[in-house]
Amino acid sequence: MAITDIAGYAHLSDADIDSLACELDSIRSDVEADRGASDARYIHRAVALQRSLEVAGRAVLVFSRRRPAWIVGTGLLACAKIIENMELGHNIMHGQWDWMNDPELHSAKWEWDQVGPSAQWKQAHNYSHHVYTNIVGMDDDIGFGVIRMTRDVPWRPINALQPLANIVLALTFEWGIARHDLDAEKAREAAAAEAAPARLPAPRARSRREFSRKIGRQLLKDFVVFPALTGPAFRSTMTANLTANVLRNLWAYVVIFCGHFPDGAEKFTMSDFASETRPLWYLRQMLGSANFRAGPVMAFMSGNLCYQIEHHLFPDLPSNRYRQISRRVQALCERYDLPYTTGSLAHQYLLALRTVHKLALPDRFLRRSSHDAPETGSEQRFRSVVPRVDSVSPGVGRRTGLRSALAGHPRQRVAAGPTPTARTSPGTALRRYR
Repeated sequence: MAITDIAGYAHLSDADIDSLACELDSIRSDVEADRGASDARYIHRAVALQRSLEVAGRAVLVFSRRRPAWIVGTGLLACAKIIENMELGHNIMHGQWDWMNDPELHSAKWEWDQVGPSAQWKQAHNYSHHVYTNIVGMDDDIGFGVIRMTRDVPWRPINALQPLANIVLALTFEWGIARHDLDAEKAREAAAAEAAPARLPAPRARSRREFSRKIGRQLLKDFVVFPALTGPAFRSTMTANLTANVLRNLWAYVVIFCGHFPDGAEKFTMSDFASETRPLWYLRQMLGSANFRAGPVMAFMSGNLCYQIEHHLFPDLPSNRYRQISRRVQALCERYDLPYTTGSLAHQYLLALRTVHKLALPDRFLRRSSHDAPETGSEQRFRSVVPRVDSVSPGVGRRTGLRSALAGHPRQRVAAGPTPTARTSPGTALRRYR
């Protein structure tokens, strides 16, 4: 089963966890105090670049009946859509730039270029996912309701089709996320309506109307208005828009899967959530996320979500600071002997893809248990092998924690190396976890 005792799994004492949280709080305070003109220039330049690429792409598509123009225009438009989705929409709606008091870049105002309404995404993602990160039964982002990504979810015959469902999800990722967010909104409204039944029809009807209107606007824009502006190139422009959307969907899907589903991104039970403190929340974020290595261009195109650990720790800090923050988080992981889960983009995605295909099978065909599988583990894996260590190693001067425990375990999942695993901090929704 998933982790029930986060502190026990991490092999850290309560004092260690409190100390770790203080150091993470210090990172937040330092970045907040240092935000300023250079950060504002960064985001304004990102917006200018995105808009320039979109204008250039749509201008080239006027000539899209010629194959070279179609390829160039589609590529420019796909890049613009990826930047708008990853570096702008996702991060702006996390409130990363609210401190600037720029109404255009405020989380309350931004509406992104996707079929799902921003308001529904913010509720499902900023709150449900970032507060309940990887808690089985509370975080619906674990498999997005269509893919079994942990053995803690019982196998059903429909799971045999999840390799195919995974391909469909990748190609239509914006639609999958939009439907996922709508379902979450309906569930939230239904729960609220139980306490006030008279209010049930209005909110549910409103969420459906918002969803339908956003879909209508997106379809009209991409497949009627902009193709019509290219005149005789209407059909080729329409196919270019469709292709750009698919490329954006594929890239967003890969980035999200690499940050949430490789080996080492742990899952948790609901047992300790009611009494979870902010330090334990930090630790859960550090144990439930994964990074992938990226240079400046790939980092920018991923919305800096190659630093998913740092994003989950500090989702409302400016994304351009994650690289700087990651050095300090890695140092903390070294000091507290915690894994910092990272690898190449291809490696992390292949690990996630392996889980998709492996968990399409019933558990009886799988060798590992739910306590020590590559994609799912719990503190039970250490019970008969390594005792929990609560103090600094004698003569070493650093704590003996999870990384050493995993390295000494006969079924080691995390490569023994200088790099460890970390997690994210709360969304902007709950001050309890800040």
